[in-house]
Amino acid sequence: MTQRTVLVTLFDGVQSLDVTGPVEVFTGAEKHTPGSYRIRTASVDGGPVRTSSGLTVVPDGSLADAAGPHTLLVPGGEGTRDPDPRLVEWLRAHGPRAPRLVSVCTGAIPLARAGLLDGRRVTTHWAYCDKLARDHPAVRVDPDPVFVRDGHVATSAGVTAGIDLALALVEEDLGRRVALTVARHLVVFLRRPGNQAQFSAQLAVQTARREPLRDVQQWITEHPDGDLGVEALAARAALSPRHFARAFQAETGMTPGRYVDRVRLEHARRLLEDTTDGIERISRASGYGTPEAMRRAFLRTLGASPAEYRRRFRPAPVV
Repeated sequence: MTQRTVLVTLFDGVQSLDVTGPVEVFTGAEKHTPGSYRIRTASVDGGPVRTSSGLTVVPDGSLADAAGPHTLLVPGGEGTRDPDPRLVEWLRAHGPRAPRLVSVCTGAIPLARAGLLDGRRVTTHWAYCDKLARDHPAVRVDPDPVFVRDGHVATSAGVTAGIDLALALVEEDLGRRVALTVARHLVVFLRRPGNQAQFSAQLAVQTARREPLRDVQQWITEHPDGDLGVEALAARAALSPRHFARAFQAETGMTPGRYVDRVRLEHARRLLEDTTDGIERISRASGYGTPEAMRRAFLRTLGASPAEYRRRFRPAPVV
């Protein structure tokens, strides 16, 4: 078996969970399959770093002494807002040699400054997607997914998304059984799909200011199998269809149709994950009407059929 070295960069202001989450995943995989991973941490000068929560972390050594890793992981945290130029220069010099580049949360920022994300589709914490896109126009920022793979580059959203991504990498390296064992030990799902939204449909959009529109948002969430056409929703808000559609988009940042699509997809996804209901029953309960309509929606948005989604992402019973 080829041992893969995982090097985690440390710096003042790093988010401790961005470090320990992936490290626990790779360490768990190493314990299950000895010889699979060698996990190392390094700061610019080899000295201790203070995390954003005030914890002090002592690295294994300095970046200057770090041998070429297989997986180079850059965590996020306050220290990435204006990253240490020495870290950026080290990444620029050594990043291209790594077979796999990984970032957690705002760890994408120093990677972008080092020019390692140009032309890549990436993600980061939702609060910094606009900034990353604005500061680095050559980077294709997707604000929605939990994590994104583009070639040998893998980027993820905040904190727990780093665990999701690390589990996906372990599954890729060692297979589903090992990744599932690690996930069970950490008491987490194996695993959220990378293209699952960072937020639920309700949190992904703004809450409408006007009470009738807020009531409609709540109605959609509670009745995904109801008549959610624009005319029916407009009648519930006591507005004309045209006025309702304009007002809904203006106040929530999303068209009524797109919001309904997200709510229905999320409802169906949760039923697939949390119940043993059949596909036909779930399609009706989620407002798709037919399994084929739901299948098209899943393929279009998630790239997997409902059956495949359930097979991959429904937690297996712990025995």
